[in-house]
Amino acid sequence: MGLTLLVGLVDGMLTQPAIRTWYLSLVRPPGTPPSWVFGPVWAVLYVMIAVAAWLVWRQPGHRRALLFWGWQLLLNALWTPIFFALRLPGPALLELLALVMLASLTAAAFRPISRTAFLLMLPYIGWTCYAAYLNAGFWWLNRG
Repeated sequence: MGLTLLVGLVDGMLTQPAIRTWYLSLVRPPGTPPSWVFGPVWAVLYVMIAVAAWLVWRQPGHRRALLFWGWQLLLNALWTPIFFALRLPGPALLELLALVMLASLTAAAFRPISRTAFLLMLPYIGWTCYAAYLNAGFWWLNRG
């Protein structure tokens, strides 16, 4: 749980300077929520994916599933610096699509081990798909 929350905390700290400057200057795609929504939503999602991993970790045969989980967490951690710190929405979108794939593989690997863990991953996958839509929109609308 601590590792997951650490990723959220560090990414949140990396986001703050860019949100006050660069992000505010971007043309937003339709359906973009106010900036304040992202922090609470991600906090809940990080707790959910941490609990999912803990539920799987407690069961036998969890190694492969937790490897997927670790890789998706790494991709989750990398998206924020790519998008906000480096200000590269195009590469961030490609990285985010890989994250959606790995999060989906993680959920699929969790399902036979813990149905609850599988279900806890679904909102995260949904939000990550929504984030991919937003990322694509920011890239498309701000190409120049």
